[in-house]
Amino acid sequence: VQLQASGGGLVQPGGSLTLSCAASGNIFDINIMGWYRQAPGKQREEVASITSGGSRYFADSVKGRFTLSGDNAKKTVALQMNSLKPEDTGVYFCHAGRKWAGKVFDDVWGQGTQVTVSS
Repeated sequence: VQLQASGGGLVQPGGSLTLSCAASGNIFDINIMGWYRQAPGKQREEVASITSGGSRYFADSVKGRFTLSGDNAKKTVALQMNSLKPEDTGVYFCHAGRKWAGKVFDDVWGQGTQVTVSS
């Protein structure tokens, strides 16, 4: 499985960006996709994810500002980021995997894309 991510860039505080990701290859077993981010000097953290059943997760820090849409058949996800804050700055990674019994297996990562929120 390969993940191709796009989007990101430089935006002013309060602005918006969209990150997109598409999976290819042997995608049959993928049932969860989403985004993680890593800020300088910090650990990678989960930002948002969606399961094949449509269940969504959002980190508390982005609730109400970010939305996540997905196409389960095509194995694509899009993260719409609104009201961006400087603390949203970081490298964003697309993620896919197989979720079972509350855990995620067979993790696949896309190339990171930089998001910088600065005036």
